[in-house]
Amino acid sequence: MGRLWRREFWRLATLIAAGALVGWPFSAMPTGIAIGLLLCLVFHLRQLHALHQWLTLRPQEEPPTASGLWGELFDRLYRYQKSQRLTQQRLRATLQRIQESSEAMRDSVVMLDRHGDLEWWNSAAERMLGLKPRLDRGQHITNLLRDPRFVDYFHERDYREPLTLTSPINESLILQFQITLYGDDERLVMARDITRLHRLEQMRRDFVANVSHELRTPLTVLAGYLETYGDMAGQLPPRLGRGLSQMKAQTDRMQNLVNDLLLLSRLEIDQGGRDDAPLAMGELLEAVQRDAAALSEGRHSIRVEVEEPRPLVGSEKEIRSALSNLAFNAVRYAGEGRHIVLRWRPHGEGASLEVEDDGEGIDPVHLPRLTERFYRVDKGRSTATGGTGLGLAIVKHVLLRHDARLEIDSRPGRGATFRCLFPAERLGNTTESAQRA
Repeated sequence: MGRLWRREFWRLATLIAAGALVGWPFSAMPTGIAIGLLLCLVFHLRQLHALHQWLTLRPQEEPPTASGLWGELFDRLYRYQKSQRLTQQRLRATLQRIQESSEAMRDSVVMLDRHGDLEWWNSAAERMLGLKPRLDRGQHITNLLRDPRFVDYFHERDYREPLTLTSPINESLILQFQITLYGDDERLVMARDITRLHRLEQMRRDFVANVSHELRTPLTVLAGYLETYGDMAGQLPPRLGRGLSQMKAQTDRMQNLVNDLLLLSRLEIDQGGRDDAPLAMGELLEAVQRDAAALSEGRHSIRVEVEEPRPLVGSEKEIRSALSNLAFNAVRYAGEGRHIVLRWRPHGEGASLEVEDDGEGIDPVHLPRLTERFYRVDKGRSTATGGTGLGLAIVKHVLLRHDARLEIDSRPGRGATFRCLFPAERLGNTTESAQRA
């Protein structure tokens, strides 16, 4: 490249010197130099014109023939242009394969630009969402999917959890929406048909609710007779007395299990929100403390800390059930002589309802599954303490109905903290709390 620049420099110097020599006999050296510079300018303007004509009129053809620096420039531009065409062809082929594979999917795939306007979608989206290629391209997604829940989900930009809605064109079709951000703030919307799974889940809930309801009556009768016969235990042989006591304990356990199953079914089926009211959290925590102390029978130190003056807006029955489950778990599993704290405190813009103990703790490997139904860290100990394995599942569903989430912080030998995090929208003001108190 340096050689080409030196050649151009010597060409310019030669033209200047030639112009000076021609003008010297006529005492017009400046004029001769100007003519030499003019010839150089004309040459470069011609090459520039050729470059412009090539790029604008026939870019697919080979570049103009030139020598020196201009020839090198033409060649480099042509090679760059050719590599760009190859890259574009590869990208188009890749995009074509992506579209073909998306077209073969049974799930809806919709590509949105950075403004949320429709760019492309597969045929499944036409069947599930009713999109029309000639009419809807370039439309904003919320102009076509107008359900307020989807509009809020789209604008909140928190896509960690999917959204379940009915199809806008077929109410019998249940769809699960998942949005992914990519590129320059663009979005990929995927919708799966979960109608069959939804119906199976509904059948499961109905089955559990019906069986639990049907079990309640015979268990009540059995418990009544066992309680009546329990008053006669002193008159029975020791062996029969022990059997009667065990039957009563197992019947009580079955009743607790049925009650928890019925509560879970109600939490899953009911919409909630009908009995929401500002809750005086100090009074609620003290009531749960008394219940936990009765279960503990003096084996634990249980105290209440209220650092957040604002009340929680929610269902008192449900919040008390969730808090009681957490407190009773701490009593059952922390170990004797441990300290348990029931706490209501600020957390960011919202608030946190916490149950903390300094007991044995939980191995982190178990934490992701603790809210599953009937999951037990130590099955033998859970059975011995009377747990049903549904307490944390109930807590999870109560929090979901209150726009909250559960965090669990625990290590073996360092105790455990169960933290229920409520958003600011779920908090009232201190005036409401004072009026309720």
